[in-house]
Amino acid sequence: MLLFDNHNHSQFSFDGKRSSIEGCAREAISKGLSGIAFTDHCDFFVPAMKAQYENLVPEVFDVAPQQAEIDRVQELVGEGRLKILKGIEVGMHEDHHEDIRTMMSDNSFDQVIASVHYLDGIDPFYGGYYEDKDWKTAYGHYLETIYKEMTWFGDFDIMGHFDYVVRYAPYSETCLRYRDFSDILDEMLRYLIHEGKALEINTKSYQDYKGRLVSLDTEVLERYRGMGGEIISLGSDSHDPSRVGHNFTYFAELFKSMGFRWTAHYEKRKLIQLPL
Repeated sequence: MLLFDNHNHSQFSFDGKRSSIEGCAREAISKGLSGIAFTDHCDFFVPAMKAQYENLVPEVFDVAPQQAEIDRVQELVGEGRLKILKGIEVGMHEDHHEDIRTMMSDNSFDQVIASVHYLDGIDPFYGGYYEDKDWKTAYGHYLETIYKEMTWFGDFDIMGHFDYVVRYAPYSETCLRYRDFSDILDEMLRYLIHEGKALEINTKSYQDYKGRLVSLDTEVLERYRGMGGEIISLGSDSHDPSRVGHNFTYFAELFKSMGFRWTAHYEKRKLIQLPL
């Protein structure tokens, strides 16, 4: 199988200090991947407590040097062995629509991931968001926020980590199940299918975090397939080279067993599908 890792963060992301474009590219080659995309963070909104803790406002990478480094590494290690793509992960937020539009109009990328990282002025990673909410309220509000923001944004290729909110939650419910959120998930999947955009399966979500293991509900994929969805993107969400391509073979085989025929990536914003 020819697999692309479509979601990676480099030294140009605020949280990529342990990473590098060259190091990740070499790791991708060693793992037999055919391509890797660097989708560094672009979050114009940063919660106040996080900004104070990390002294970061906003979390926006410098596009020109990132893309120059990708060109350098492509020539150094990638020619004939690995395709290295120029990407961005846009953190959608209702207070920064104009900033996001400006970033997109001023720059060109191979592929654009649309994500939500912060809710109600809070970073779920640090807690707070989950207080005074049961799991269904917390997860449902996250899905509603993604849907609202992605239908506003529109100018993206991949919907990032739809179940990100489960990663850091304190609940015993460790799976965002289709049966619990069928109405909003149907709206999200219908939009992706109609607009020709990819559903990302982000393998970072399904790793142990402080003794808690999140699982993917395959009913989400079954419903997506049943509605006519075919565009699936694999992303490791790596922040260091060791995580590039993590668990890709397992998920690729899962997709294949469910009737999916391709995995997707984008080059110069054009859909490319590789056979499983």
